[in-house]
Amino acid sequence: MPKLDVQQGTLSLMILKTLDLLGPQHGYGIGQRIEETSRNKLSLNYGTLYPALLKLEQEGFITGEWGVSENKRRARFYAITKAGKKQLAREARAWQETSAVMGWFLAPRRGAT
Repeated sequence: MPKLDVQQGTLSLMILKTLDLLGPQHGYGIGQRIEETSRNKLSLNYGTLYPALLKLEQEGFITGEWGVSENKRRARFYAITKAGKKQLAREARAWQETSAVMGWFLAPRRGAT
């Protein structure tokens, strides 16, 4: 089965949620976790992941620090900040609302207003 593209606006939510659940991770580890969590249905472009990490860092939602990965390579490890946790809650609420609205269209009930 072909993999799905990551929908616009969802990558930052997935990154923040991953860091909230797992703690500090390097970029490759974040990407792997996103793909695993999607049951390998998502096709994650690492050329998109790293700019998203940079943007989240610039916005103050994550921090980045250089360290050594499990395979002894230099890697940047990212962690969610307090502001990132608040942003995660906002984005999760917005996506839950969007999902509910889309559900109304995909499975409409007769006479529902």
